[in-house]
Amino acid sequence: MTRLLIAGAPAALLLAGCTTGAPRPAVTPPPPVARPAAPAPIGLERVIGKDARNLVALFGQPDQDTREPGARRLQFAGPICILDAYLYPPARGREPVVTYVDARQPDGRDIDRASCVAALTRRPAAQ
Repeated sequence: MTRLLIAGAPAALLLAGCTTGAPRPAVTPPPPVARPAAPAPIGLERVIGKDARNLVALFGQPDQDTREPGARRLQFAGPICILDAYLYPPARGREPVVTYVDARQPDGRDIDRASCVAALTRRPAAQ
């Protein structure tokens, strides 16, 4: 009998390690935090995230309006620069908004995008 108790002791210790003991409180993960959209680059706040109506209100009628499946490009030209605004829908069925703009001088050389936006807002067609 003593042998049986001694032989069973290691097994009892192993099984004792498997018990849960006192119940632990449930851990609830924190709710997901909505991340704000990345801010528009400085000087482009008036354009990035805006729809076509906002751009027309800001710059006047576009000089070109190119539509492709799922995308639209509005081009505004002035004596100082040409601005291409690329609009994509943020979600299926939503109004396309500007996600990117490109700017160049009339001769094709680069120009700062924010400077171009500022110049185009002062052109006569925008007023």
